[in-house]
Amino acid sequence: MVRVLFLHPDLGIGGAERLVVDAALALKERGHAVSFLTNHHDSTHCFKETADGSFPVQIVGDWLPRKLFGRFYAICAYVRMIYAAFYASFFMPERKQVDVVICDLISVCVPILRLARHRPRVLFYCHYPDQLLSIREGLLKRLYRTPLNWLEEQTIGQADKVLVNSKFTLRVFQDTFRRLQVVPDVLYPSLHTQYFDQMERKLEQRSALLDEPVHPRVPRNSFIYLDINRYERKKNHALALHSLNLLRDLLPLPDFKRCRLIIAGGYDTRCTENVEHFAELEQITADLHLEEHVVLLRSPTDEEKCNLLYSAHCLLYTPENEHFGIVPLEGMYFCKPVVALNSGGPTETVVHSSTGFLCENQDKSFAGAMHQLFTDEGLRSKMGEQGRKRVQQKFSFGAFADRLNEIVQELLANKKDE
Repeated sequence: MVRVLFLHPDLGIGGAERLVVDAALALKERGHAVSFLTNHHDSTHCFKETADGSFPVQIVGDWLPRKLFGRFYAICAYVRMIYAAFYASFFMPERKQVDVVICDLISVCVPILRLARHRPRVLFYCHYPDQLLSIREGLLKRLYRTPLNWLEEQTIGQADKVLVNSKFTLRVFQDTFRRLQVVPDVLYPSLHTQYFDQMERKLEQRSALLDEPVHPRVPRNSFIYLDINRYERKKNHALALHSLNLLRDLLPLPDFKRCRLIIAGGYDTRCTENVEHFAELEQITADLHLEEHVVLLRSPTDEEKCNLLYSAHCLLYTPENEHFGIVPLEGMYFCKPVVALNSGGPTETVVHSSTGFLCENQDKSFAGAMHQLFTDEGLRSKMGEQGRKRVQQKFSFGAFADRLNEIVQELLANKKDE
């Protein structure tokens, strides 16, 4: 048994959080002792496994500010993570000391973890270079980011092992951190399919007993396009709205009246962008006169999300150059064809014209795929079946758990050799 600690900034709801929770489940199933240390954890805004007692979760440093004067989010996040790393290294009780620390998102904690007396092995999972996630505007922003970018590169290089989530991210990593000699391994995220199987059986039984709509504003005979992603501008939800508006011109009016777009996104009132962008999408919906056809949902629970995936006819995935994207895998596992942009991680998960469509970042391209899926039920069914098979064959949870377990064991073996 290996004692594994996951060090993560905020255990909320998002792709990064889903990855670390699934990684924790994988290692727990392999017999390891797993726990979480985080700066923030809200039991009403998180994945259920972090709130139902599946894992011990300890919160440190939540009293530190998340921003200063409405700005400086990055440096505050770095300070909060440094505080957590010092706690893990020097103040965590002996009985809670660990063999391996798995951290992600913020690498500044890595050298501090290496200073601990018991010297755990440190694994850093790079979802995407942090410096590329912030839009640098103007001289002051570039000056502010320069030392943080330097720190990111230097501290990632001190990890005992670095993983990335896709071949796309690997290329970006190597182009961004040119001074590093590190060559990360690719470990694709996976789905905890056992949970999805349980939910699918539950939903099938319920639908056999109850003839209820997925949402009060969605009639039973609706054709549902589903868009799942956080309420952030880079997630490009507006593309789905404009594509739906264009679809109105491609379908006969009676058919379009059946169409519904459900956008279900992570929403945190502490995040200004979440609040602002939700209001922006409401305004776009009103400007396009699509109020009858669009439902905006905030932070659906795991069960609600599964119900949406089960009830939808196809999944829309709108971010451009997304580093991986777990949602297309979820859609394919629920036998839904996926319409995604032809860039980033989805090019490694979605097979064009087989499990869905890879489109250009234009409403015309997206609307064309949406129209084809609406009019061809046989194509939808075939793509759905092929999508589920692809997840089972290429992104199985068992293979993910086995590989992660091997990596953890190798880290400890290398420590003994040293």
